[in-house]
Amino acid sequence: MESKSVSLAALACLALLSADGFAQDRAGSSEVHARARTSAAPTTPVAARSTGSPQGLLIGAGDLLDVSLYGVPDFKTEVRVNSGGEISLPMLGTVAVGGLSVEQGETLIERKLSQKGLFNDPHITLFAREYATQGISVLGEVQKPGIYSLLGSRKLYDAISAAGGTTPKAGRYVLITRRNDPQHSARVPLSTGAQESVANNVPVEPGDTIVVSKAGVVYVVGDVHQPGGFVMENDNGITVLQAIALAQGTNPTAALNAARLIRKTPEGREDVPLLLKKILTAKAPDLHLQPDDIVFVPGSAGKSAAKRGAEAILQMATGVVIWRRP
Repeated sequence: MESKSVSLAALACLALLSADGFAQDRAGSSEVHARARTSAAPTTPVAARSTGSPQGLLIGAGDLLDVSLYGVPDFKTEVRVNSGGEISLPMLGTVAVGGLSVEQGETLIERKLSQKGLFNDPHITLFAREYATQGISVLGEVQKPGIYSLLGSRKLYDAISAAGGTTPKAGRYVLITRRNDPQHSARVPLSTGAQESVANNVPVEPGDTIVVSKAGVVYVVGDVHQPGGFVMENDNGITVLQAIALAQGTNPTAALNAARLIRKTPEGREDVPLLLKKILTAKAPDLHLQPDDIVFVPGSAGKSAAKRGAEAILQMATGVVIWRRP
């Protein structure tokens, strides 16, 4: 009986060892198959793909490119795109890359290397060091109009900030013209409120043209408390009484009956009498002013002031400080 019990115990141990070995064999086999699948899958060296290509940028004349072939240090070169959109590369000669994206340029060079039988599976890295033709034009009422190379993902206020911000005469909207659709411009409000600013800070793309509008300005000069130019906020109209109010009213010595309105017309400047006293007493309609209108209020003490010509009044208006409505 004792020998039979020992035999049964031995058989049980052998069974356990066999099961454990079978499990290890299966695990090992799975690991081997996994390694085989991983090695069979095509791999691309990390250095073989360009990661510095801003989306939407195309290679153009004057751009400076870094071109390198993975595993071949002698192939690395820095080359500038000529006026025909071509670059000259070792072993290949002239390659036309103008109008292509960086990724498309990489694929083109790789294909040419393969077609010539120089390499079986070449991996090209193409990096645009300088984009000479893909800047964003910022024009209009900004401090420093010009073309700015803003690579990567950018927004409207980034471009305006690069141009030094807006001028005091900036209007309340911006026109954005896309390079691929020059016939249609998008009008974007230029707001000062926090929520509106975030909503209106739209993305801009390489090749865009941004024009900051000029606000309409009316001028009140002469015998008033605060002569100046006043911005027509949000392109809203402004009346004579509103303009006088922005100038903090007339002085006691003002000759209200001798006030004049200087207006720019297609035929030239028009100088018309302004019945300011009747307007102030509601005996005459309050006229709506147009951008660049000049309201001149002479002083009663200086009779010669009322006889000033339109050109003299214009010089007076252009010399005053521009004030913004709060």
